[in-house]
Amino acid sequence: MEVRVHVLDDLDGLSPRAQAFLDRGGRRAPDPKPRLPTDYVRLPDRSGRLIFAPTELIVRREGFANRFGGLRYAVRRSAVLNGQRVDTVRCWEFDLSDWICREPDGWSFGWTGERVSSPVRYLVHTDGRFGVTLGGGFLDVSPSLYHMIEAHALMDELADWYPLAESALEPWAASQDTEPDTDQTLALEPVPEASGPCDRWLRSDTLTVRVFDRWTDGRPRPTGVMAWTRYPPD
Repeated sequence: MEVRVHVLDDLDGLSPRAQAFLDRGGRRAPDPKPRLPTDYVRLPDRSGRLIFAPTELIVRREGFANRFGGLRYAVRRSAVLNGQRVDTVRCWEFDLSDWICREPDGWSFGWTGERVSSPVRYLVHTDGRFGVTLGGGFLDVSPSLYHMIEAHALMDELADWYPLAESALEPWAASQDTEPDTDQTLALEPVPEASGPCDRWLRSDTLTVRVFDRWTDGRPRPTGVMAWTRYPPD
């Protein structure tokens, strides 16, 4: 198996914004208590018979432990809730859990994620996607952990801007979001390194808009919208 250097020791593949974000606030916690390597984990197959973990799961899960294990950082967020600005700071922890689940198109495994009381479990799919579950199937969030970190770095940068539009603070919470103005968003440039099919970021020098699928099992998943302006709104 390829041995990968921890992300804090090798920031290649991340944008200058994300690299500065991790340089400024990222740290690595001491190694946790010993765990059973994925190679020796036994899981039920479709018939219920116990088998050893498949290669794809071993590679992705151990790769997560080598590349991101112990990573810690905090993300500042600003939003408008009930007409008032709300500023929060959320800590993220990249530690494996024992949770592993077979998916229709592979496997997913759990990790700590955001240190906040929530109904969701944070997952990584064996195809590299970051997602969550509320007890049902895998819900897409970002195409990869790199996209997720890029989105966190951008969210943290925007904490110094002025939030617009009423939006629930949590992506799993109900909200009365309004659709973004089409003409306005067409004038914005996409931020591909932070975006994916379920979480789309667009920005200019003065305006940033996030349009994302909420973390619910509903189909279609409802859309959430957040927006920030560099200067105080009129």
